[in-house]
Amino acid sequence: MIVKTIPNLFTIANLSLGILAIILAFHERTDLAALMVIVAVLTDGLDGKLARALKAQSEFGKELDSLSDVISFGVAPAFMMYVAAFQHFGPSGWILTAIFPIFGALRLARYNVKTAPAGYFVGLPIPAAGGVLSTLALFEADISPAFMTVLTVALAFMMISTFRYPSFKKAGISNRVVWF
Repeated sequence: MIVKTIPNLFTIANLSLGILAIILAFHERTDLAALMVIVAVLTDGLDGKLARALKAQSEFGKELDSLSDVISFGVAPAFMMYVAAFQHFGPSGWILTAIFPIFGALRLARYNVKTAPAGYFVGLPIPAAGGVLSTLALFEADISPAFMTVLTVALAFMMISTFRYPSFKKAGISNRVVWF
């Protein structure tokens, strides 16, 4: 049924925005790249809500969502930070850039195989971490590369931590709004 594919279309939009953010960052347009990541956060939030509202949840959708999240909220923000602050660090900058998406992928893998306490996420969700990192890249002229390094590493470790963060999955769009 075509209605069951609607959430996956939002997930693909999320992935497309992440790819576009990488391209924009490559062209040193971190301002627009950050905007693409922020819009991707919105589409990522909608895909899950739509899947639940339309009763279209699937293992395929869950895996597609995680793969898209690694690109949009792991690779894209890390590359933006590389362009904004790490490219002059040489191989150390490459390592700093790699840590963020690697830890994001680890966090998503744990999320997909372990059950968290009801109403919570274990570890900072990658869309939140990626959104914060993307926003930081906007202030490259105002924030020292050393401080950006500390924040990047801190966000990466927050993703793989065992701290609990509130989940807002139950809040949000009613079925009436979805069908409208």
